[in-house]
Amino acid sequence: MIKAYVDAASKGKPSINGGGFMLIGDNLYVQECFPLAPMLSNHQAEFASFCTLLDYLIANDYQTQTLMVYTDSKILAQTVDKNYTHNSDFQHYLYEIQEKLTQFSLLILQWIPESKNKGADNLARQGLQKALKLQNR
Repeated sequence: MIKAYVDAASKGKPSINGGGFMLIGDNLYVQECFPLAPMLSNHQAEFASFCTLLDYLIANDYQTQTLMVYTDSKILAQTVDKNYTHNSDFQHYLYEIQEKLTQFSLLILQWIPESKNKGADNLARQGLQKALKLQNR
């Protein structure tokens, strides 16, 4: 089983966004941080970070693994769990997530408190710093 922790960080209006995730498993420890598209709400950034995590998992052939993914975004966890959103800002993310999840044998997304997601939070903040540097070029 692989445990993954994912988070996003946003700053300012219009917002600058970064994301990050950690993967932990037998002989596996991965940390990734990345800039996200600007002008996203914090909630949209959470969805985008989860999509980036799914892309990474697919690109590295982890689809057949049992995956426990943890997020501190209740909106992300509830939307994916219910497989529905009435918020038009999240609909295209949900569609993208639904498409990607069909490639996985077993992936469970679970909400955790922010205090249990510090590693991914630190990585998301590093991703935000990358985004800020890109903006200042």
